[in-house]
Amino acid sequence: MHDCNDDIVAFQKEKVVLSTTERTEMRNRRNANRDRLKSGLKSADEPTAKCKSQGSYAMWTMVQDTDKDYDIDDGVYFTKESLVGPRGGDKTPTAAKAMVRDAVDSGTFKNPPEVRKNCVRVFYQEGYHVDLPVYREVKSDDDDDKRTYSELASTEWKVSDPQSVTEWLRREDRNQSPDSGDAVRQLRRIVRMLKSFARSRKSWSDSIASGFMITALVVEKYVADEDREDRALYNTMVEIRNRLHSNLKIKHPTVTGEYLTKGEDDSRARFLRERLDWAIGKLEPLFRSACTRDEALDAWDTVFATTFFSERSSDDDSDGQACDRHVPGASASIPFARRPYPTKPVDKRGGGRYG
Repeated sequence: MHDCNDDIVAFQKEKVVLSTTERTEMRNRRNANRDRLKSGLKSADEPTAKCKSQGSYAMWTMVQDTDKDYDIDDGVYFTKESLVGPRGGDKTPTAAKAMVRDAVDSGTFKNPPEVRKNCVRVFYQEGYHVDLPVYREVKSDDDDDKRTYSELASTEWKVSDPQSVTEWLRREDRNQSPDSGDAVRQLRRIVRMLKSFARSRKSWSDSIASGFMITALVVEKYVADEDREDRALYNTMVEIRNRLHSNLKIKHPTVTGEYLTKGEDDSRARFLRERLDWAIGKLEPLFRSACTRDEALDAWDTVFATTFFSERSSDDDSDGQACDRHVPGASASIPFARRPYPTKPVDKRGGGRYG
């Protein structure tokens, strides 16, 4: 495989990873929203809440977006005992979300906060939005299992533990990655790269697998490579593509019996498989013995819909670098797809999924 390791590393640093400035802006938005929530709850004589970051922001897998369409997840936690309705019964999930919405709606937003299936969404003009999934903490009444667990306000109260998802990814990153010492190791870097690939075309956004689905697939099929980031990325793409050809269902990583996909033929998982088929086909030139640096960089440009790689080409490139003939994880039994990627989104959905 033509060596583009340095180019993939540079692309991730410059075009994929959020800058310190962007993360600071997001943290400021999150903290301002927390202050607004706590003040609003107090003014309305509602119960107090505590907040915990979750999702891609907490897991350090959020990627750059040209439209600044960033989704910051910040869980809002109440005790079950404090969420009481007007007649003394448990507050419904809908009522709990409405309470949070009212608390954060200061009347200054151009688009007021909305109650959604799994969260309250707060919009900002810059393109950011903060999602506030609402939880209640429940104390088990089992004498043999005295613990506290969380329930998410969805269409009903359902057991959910988003903090375990964050710890799951950190643990897998440590255990599976060949490198050490960095806060974010290779597995999580590959998650970022594949999420960036999935967001590389606007026409894909409502059709392709969610970031959580992609993260689960990377953890399941990741191919580590201590020496080459580009090989680790390619081989993981092949393994995920092959896996999706045999099974489109994706299990929730921390909730037994729950799936991130819908049914045996989930449209978003299928769309990801098709796009990986297409991308892997576009990367075939990297395995030709006469592959030049320009050809290799053009292939990566095509996959990520960018000109970043070609712009790194220079007059003194080393044409015809040695190529690896053997590709771990590649399967000859599954042909590369030749279909062009679509220009229209399908299966548009709203809301989101939370751990």
